[in-house]
Amino acid sequence: IATARLSKACPINPRQRGFIRASGCSENLKLLQLVVKNAKREHKHLGVVFVDMAKAFNTVCHQHIFAGLIQRGVDPRVIQLVKEMYKNIQTYIS
Repeated sequence: IATARLSKACPINPRQRGFIRASGCSENLKLLQLVVKNAKREHKHLGVVFVDMAKAFNTVCHQHIFAGLIQRGVDPRVIQLVKEMYKNIQTYIS
């Protein structure tokens, strides 16, 4: 529900593979295989860049996220839900 409401105010780029309902990894791998195969067949140079977004959200101030949601006119109840999701969050790796 939250994703559906947030995606109306904050559209996701069609190339986005995280946090969506899609077979992101397998789809991206198939696309990469196709591009490599095509470059080989046509004897073209190919450059590939992989971007690691690890800890990308640790660098964004949560207040900026909330301000952006307010600015985009997201329902205050949804904003409160997002605030609650970020409140006292911790990750444990065992």
